[in-house]
Amino acid sequence: MGTLPSSSVVTLSVRFRALPAGGREDGRIRPAWDQCRRMMSSRWARSQWRERPRVVLPGRRWSAITCCALNGDEGEDKNLGSSSPSTSASTSTEEPERRSGDDPRSEQTPASVSPRASGISPEGPIYSSFQIDSFKLMELLGPEKVDPSDVKLIKEKLFGYSTFWVTREEPFGDLGEGILFLGNLRGKREEVFAKLQRQLAEATGSKYNLFMVEEPNSEAPDPRGGPRVSFGLLRKEVSEPGPTTLWQYVIALLLFVLTIGSCVEVGIASQLTSLPPDVVKYFTDPNATEPPDMQLLLPFVESALPLAYGVLGIHLFHEVGHFLAALPKKVKLGIPYFIPNITLGSFGAITQFKSILPDRKTKVDISVAGPLAGAALSFSMFFVGLLLSSNPELVGDLVKVPSVLFQGSLLLGLISRGVLGYSAMHAATVSIHPLVIAGWCGLTTSAFNMLPVGCLDGGRAIQGAFGKNALVAFGLTTYALLGLGVLGGPLSLPWGLYVLICQRAREKPCLNDVTEVGTWRQAGIMVAIFLVMLTLLPLWDELAEELGIGLVTSF
Repeated sequence: MGTLPSSSVVTLSVRFRALPAGGREDGRIRPAWDQCRRMMSSRWARSQWRERPRVVLPGRRWSAITCCALNGDEGEDKNLGSSSPSTSASTSTEEPERRSGDDPRSEQTPASVSPRASGISPEGPIYSSFQIDSFKLMELLGPEKVDPSDVKLIKEKLFGYSTFWVTREEPFGDLGEGILFLGNLRGKREEVFAKLQRQLAEATGSKYNLFMVEEPNSEAPDPRGGPRVSFGLLRKEVSEPGPTTLWQYVIALLLFVLTIGSCVEVGIASQLTSLPPDVVKYFTDPNATEPPDMQLLLPFVESALPLAYGVLGIHLFHEVGHFLAALPKKVKLGIPYFIPNITLGSFGAITQFKSILPDRKTKVDISVAGPLAGAALSFSMFFVGLLLSSNPELVGDLVKVPSVLFQGSLLLGLISRGVLGYSAMHAATVSIHPLVIAGWCGLTTSAFNMLPVGCLDGGRAIQGAFGKNALVAFGLTTYALLGLGVLGGPLSLPWGLYVLICQRAREKPCLNDVTEVGTWRQAGIMVAIFLVMLTLLPLWDELAEELGIGLVTSF
């Protein structure tokens, strides 16, 4: 995103003062003709001077008009008549001197200038004073830009024939607060980038961060292979995220408490067949308006805690996976903001990077580590719970859930059908161990977070593995599938809104945002996306009836 160059607007602020014929200033204002002449010497100002309509000042002589500079020394002016005889002669022809003597109203009529601007547009865009003030305010309140003297030093010390030959510069960053150096690479990109980073630290210390990014709007690849690269320069305090504030800790704590409550609610809802009829009717019948006595749920809270602990533990283990992957890379992560949800216990957590990622491999590894850890624990609970559900000695610990639950996922429904068998699944309700529900919720949440869109774990992984252009294509496809309800069933709409509100923006670039991650990582990401689709794709009625998963005809 570019910003307005300082050279594209010439602010010409000139005030004309009418003096009596042959009159001079009394010394209170010093001459400013030199400053006016410098202002009028620019090409744009000369074109405006030529195209400006002539101004008639009744009752005054043009030769006695002084030019006062307002954007320099306020008090400097100069009598134009004494410095330009030709101008005085030409203007006196249009406005004879006899007017000042013949017209008695000449001494009372003030000099007026038409406020209409010239109809001829100057070279470049025209900006109003309000727009110019807005630009200045944005520069004042916006992020601190790169020092021009440092840019000159960096071009002299860093770039050259042996590293990177700079041909032009462009704004860099969200608000154009940085400098993007475009040109020709003179070596292997990784070696050149490492050398430039060392030289930058020697020249400016820890003042700036240097980014190696793909050249925007490049028409051809680099002759050495891969995309053409450019180098972006940003101040360290601008490019790196700020520290976590006290209010952010408070908000994170409140969200975590709400998430605990939503996990307990999931544990209570798993005992649907044992709950009082009034409570079940209120939560399942859309026409029910009178709320029941919630104290009736207190006896079920204790029995819901094991399931709540399991669901909450999966989400915590998910975040531990992120932190364990970031630790050896020396990448700082922010505090997680858990998002409560009454259906799954939680939609996961929003975890921000608190330091700049060194390369795309690091972005992929940290992003995938969380869902991989959460999915591993979730699948362990899910599979062990299915095995315990088929043990007749544990009938007292089982809970009955509607068999339609297993139609919500193609992959998990097929696994459940293979372990529990046809007779157990082809019924209105299925007796399962609470670990099955905890694992199901964890796997669904992990799959949602691995969707390739925005700043989700899957979006970060796709951006790191295939680039930002691939993320755009994957993101549009994901939004379309969520909008049509193809993925996630009834949870597609709330999840899509959550992503649009909180996670739609892609992750910021790495320091080295060009070097590829390798074939193995790319293949692993694609396998993970395929499993995500199988997990979130619901079973359609014909397939569910054929496989014997639930009584389709009874619903």
